[in-house]
Amino acid sequence: MSEAPRIQRLPDVLISQIAAGEVVERPASVIKELLENSLDAGGRQIEVDVEQGGVRLMRVRDDGCGIRKDDLALALSRHATSKIQNLSDLEQVRSLGFRGEALPSISSVARLSLASRSAQDANGWIVTGGESGALRPTPHPIGTTVEVRDLFYNIPARRKFLRSEQTEFDHLQETVKRLALSRADTGFTLRHHERTVFTLRADEGPERRVAALCGENFMAQALSMEFEAGPLRVSGWIGLPTFSRSQADMQYFYLNGRLVRDKLVSHALRQAYQDVLYHGRHPAYVLYFTLPPEEVDVNVHPAKHEVRFRSGRMAHDFLYRAVQQALAGTRAGQTVSAARPPAATQSPHTQHTQQAAMPLHASASEVREQIGAYTILHGTPALEPALEMEQEGAHAPAQDAPPLGYALAQLQGIYILAENKSGLVLVDMHAAHERVLYERMKDALQGAGVRAQPLLVPVSVSVSEHEAQAAEQHGELLNKLGFEISRAGPETLLIRQIPALLGDVDAAALLRDALADIVTHGTSARLDERMNEILGGMACHAAVRARRKLSHSEMNALLRDMERTERSNQCNHGRPTWVQLDMTMLDKLFMRGK
Repeated sequence: MSEAPRIQRLPDVLISQIAAGEVVERPASVIKELLENSLDAGGRQIEVDVEQGGVRLMRVRDDGCGIRKDDLALALSRHATSKIQNLSDLEQVRSLGFRGEALPSISSVARLSLASRSAQDANGWIVTGGESGALRPTPHPIGTTVEVRDLFYNIPARRKFLRSEQTEFDHLQETVKRLALSRADTGFTLRHHERTVFTLRADEGPERRVAALCGENFMAQALSMEFEAGPLRVSGWIGLPTFSRSQADMQYFYLNGRLVRDKLVSHALRQAYQDVLYHGRHPAYVLYFTLPPEEVDVNVHPAKHEVRFRSGRMAHDFLYRAVQQALAGTRAGQTVSAARPPAATQSPHTQHTQQAAMPLHASASEVREQIGAYTILHGTPALEPALEMEQEGAHAPAQDAPPLGYALAQLQGIYILAENKSGLVLVDMHAAHERVLYERMKDALQGAGVRAQPLLVPVSVSVSEHEAQAAEQHGELLNKLGFEISRAGPETLLIRQIPALLGDVDAAALLRDALADIVTHGTSARLDERMNEILGGMACHAAVRARRKLSHSEMNALLRDMERTERSNQCNHGRPTWVQLDMTMLDKLFMRGK
């Protein structure tokens, strides 16, 4: 029988490294902790210098209250903090950081130096190498400088999990951006390899701060809102439904100044948008929610991303009601705008297709008049033969019908009802068209690339600087997808060509969605792996929308295209594109034969 292993205390260094595993995942995690400390110290001007995506160097300077000489070494010891002193403080946390683990955890996996000066000290002091490091004087203004070098130098296994320099810097930049959005009264400067990425002034105001970080286009298509009920208050900006995104990459929600990603909050906001947003689309927003600190527990996650509300139902209903009321003023007009362009901007094709559907037994001349109205799939081969087949089969026996049959009617602007030899076919027209476009784009991409359609006039698109850089970095990929893009400014792109397969689409919104997917998936290797998702997002954007009236010619042409191109009866989101109800099932529904 083997001897039982002895229980022993872990060394302090190992304890700190275990704690670091919960707090320090990548350079962005370190920056988050350091910036939160600077904001808690009352910093009004914060400078961040980074090298090699943060792996080689991260330096954060602030002009806050600083740390006294006698407390400097203590700041690098575990569970030492000035932010809470008793259980009462923990139950109503008002600061961003409070665990007292960040600095010692970081110093256990990197080379850290801490320099600071408080108003009570005549000069600054610096400590290097953790709590046991030597304390020595140094010139320093009032405030604090933390320098972190060689992240994970002593844990090679962790370092191997870091991504490329650009990917790590992208995560770090997004972290600085999130914290900068939370505090418009604080100036931020971010430099990478001594090149200034952005500078945000402390006196520019909340609206200018949001416009600088989320883009002027977001502000132009956002509603300013403010809602208050008792001690609860929410304010900020919510994007119009027409500014929806393919990814949830522009959602910033702050609870008492702390950025959180909470399931309860996400559900409330999703529910508020559900009547005005298409399936698979995500709203954009920057919201600030305040409530008494004792009503929320922020001590449920090591990185403090998640929270627990004392009254979750109250918070959920408050947020849902606030955003729903803000959208209510635009809902009637905006829902229509999201489904189809305003009359002033409609093309003749689009206006024509929004008329009532043709009668079931239309004449051949009436059918041909509708050919120009078929704007769902531009450049569709064999479109007219498909319409002639409809006329030939309008009175033909069901046994002679093609696999998906002939269209009978459209139901609620969402489903197509068709008859084939087996019985009734129900088609979700948006899901079906999305699948058709996806398969065509995938086939084209595997060949010479997606055929491009030049625009008569280049379209100017306002994007974030990060997205503009991604467009330049992945220009070859965008060309293969059918785009021709040029950069006209730090946050402006010009679209000269779009994918011809997608027809008459909103070029600006299409490009923003593609860039959002590209930025989200990151490196070229990962983009290759996620290419089907990117194609699916583009297909979803261009697919015919629900509530749109289709003529019988359009419905039948879509059925024929499904037969030619569909390799699966599911769309890219996993929803069925069509279902078959055979005569046996229909007889069972109506209890025939009993």
